[in-house]
Amino acid sequence: MKVLDLQCRHGHVFEGWFASEDDFQGQRERGLVQCPMCADDHIEKRLSAPRLNLGAREPSGNSATQASPSAGQVVPSSPAGTTAALDAGVLPPALQAAWLHLARKIVANTEDVGSRFAQEARRMHHGEVEERAIRGQATPDEAVQLIEEGIAVMPLPLPASAKETLQ
Repeated sequence: MKVLDLQCRHGHVFEGWFASEDDFQGQRERGLVQCPMCADDHIEKRLSAPRLNLGAREPSGNSATQASPSAGQVVPSSPAGTTAALDAGVLPPALQAAWLHLARKIVANTEDVGSRFAQEARRMHHGEVEERAIRGQATPDEAVQLIEEGIAVMPLPLPASAKETLQ
């Protein structure tokens, strides 16, 4: 199992677990490795210290019941120096994790209406259908028109990792 420190072109830092270097490279070439924060698939490896398994002893201070992510799973990782990360525009791991938690909550509690978003928002606004929490896609022009019509909308880019469980 290879644990890699990864970074997207926007500076988001995260960990990826892969069966091998070839597995990572193959998934990356097919666009399957994405940033959990912004869904960017331009991913680079960062320098990281290797983890060596030297036996079956428990690490000191850690619970033996901690679960390891499965192969291919992506989890936020701490960037070197949180202050430096903030200065560079990189979100600290705790903030990345909070954003992913919120994004997953939004996905779990809204209906995805896809490209019909503008149409459904208008139908709810005019009382043609019952109001409900929806999400979907709208063009910039459609979003501006909705706002001009007094319909409250908010652009919210949801990363792919919020829309499905990581495996």
